[in-house]
Amino acid sequence: MLPNPTVSIITPAEMSAIDSEAAHSGIDSFRLMTSAGLAVSAAALRLYPQALRFVVLCGPGNNGGDGYIAAAALQRSGAKVAVHALGDTVSLKGDAARAHAQWVYRVEALQSYRPKTGDVVIDAVFGAGLSRAVPGDAALVMQAVTQAQIPVIAIDLPSGLDGRTGQVLGESFRASHTVTFMARKPGHLLLPGRSLCGSLDVFDIGIPERLLKSHTSRLCENGPHLWAGHTHALDPSAHKFTRGHLAVFSGGPLSTGAARLSAAAALTAGAGLVTIASISAALAANAAHLTAVMLKEIDDAAALSHWLADKRISAFVLGPGFGDLERARQYALMLCNRALVLDADGITAFKENPAPLFDAFSQGEPHLVMTPHDGEFARLFPDIDAGPTLSKVDRVILAAKRSHAVIVYKGADTVIAAPDGRAAINTNAPPWLATAGSGDTLAGIIGAHLAQGMPAFEAAASGVWRHGRAGVKAGEGLTAEELAAAIEPLPVAG
Repeated sequence: MLPNPTVSIITPAEMSAIDSEAAHSGIDSFRLMTSAGLAVSAAALRLYPQALRFVVLCGPGNNGGDGYIAAAALQRSGAKVAVHALGDTVSLKGDAARAHAQWVYRVEALQSYRPKTGDVVIDAVFGAGLSRAVPGDAALVMQAVTQAQIPVIAIDLPSGLDGRTGQVLGESFRASHTVTFMARKPGHLLLPGRSLCGSLDVFDIGIPERLLKSHTSRLCENGPHLWAGHTHALDPSAHKFTRGHLAVFSGGPLSTGAARLSAAAALTAGAGLVTIASISAALAANAAHLTAVMLKEIDDAAALSHWLADKRISAFVLGPGFGDLERARQYALMLCNRALVLDADGITAFKENPAPLFDAFSQGEPHLVMTPHDGEFARLFPDIDAGPTLSKVDRVILAAKRSHAVIVYKGADTVIAAPDGRAAINTNAPPWLATAGSGDTLAGIIGAHLAQGMPAFEAAASGVWRHGRAGVKAGEGLTAEELAAAIEPLPVAG
């Protein structure tokens, strides 16, 4: 098994190119298939030693070939095995035909399978490369297996899932365990695919690392490897100004809570100073609830312009509970030379015409981070959002390139992308983070990282990760106030 299989993510198209190059370089492709099938059989015996029967469902391609190898290995181990195939096995070609020849017993039609108590299904029907709707016969079998609650071990990816997008193509198996090879695919991590894969093993079947590196994109699972070289910016020995001064803009007197949630999270996340910028009408409401967070009266653009002369303010958060869309547009454009987290109303303010925002932040290294949820993303990037063939990762990368900003597309499968094409899928967020104020807390964490000097992509990725960790620590039933208190330190690079 690979030493760290959760870092790299390889798309089905990339994996196909890797397989082809491996074969052209002289690597025996049937040996790779044999390694894959044996890995599946070993997992089946390890996970389900009590199984009364292993039922291997084989498709017409190489995923089916893996299944025939697994079936033969299980039969040799003494297990009871049945094989059902989709389509005519006479038409099998190449390695799949060689694998089928190793199974010398009867093969039944896929649609003839009837689940029985004690069965364990090995799904070798389609794998990760499927991009069309599941045919009717296969869909009926999937439904029967799910209804009977038969355990399923999926080879590569539960059949019926699109390995690139994680979407269900009409119907799919719900696996209790998935065995994939060399690296995860996007469909393992993007929803709903992630919820249909069960536990996941990633096996190294012998493809050289140089081939993997030559074909993989800049997509990975979010984790500390992404910002390991930048955590020195969080060195606690620094004084408060070198640890960063973050400004958070408050809404009106009845909408101040969101900004305070962001500010509290920023302090816990390591910002040396945090100031809430408030209109005069909301000063009393904010002052009544602030202690370590400072307060500054900013009523209009003139006051903001004067305040911006203080270069010690190193980053800003604009949008949580802000309310005034016209003023949000004005302020955001005034901050085009500063590090900025734009969230909520700050994003919505540009829904009619985002071009001025994108143009304003187009110079230099990316220093704008936008944190939209589904609706906000659709309002800001309606054409990208409507792309019927685009995955969530595709959409976020296109949006980041267009806006010259780091995009944090929030959700249970949050995707972070930079204008240069780097992207990460976050997987550590518990479902109970879906609560009022959670996004405000995230904006504050990211703002703190920007204030401390982290580049925008690393600040966003690490902020999303810390947010998820805090949610796990705070536990089910958390409130946004409790979330800030649960933020853990980032390890400082040596």
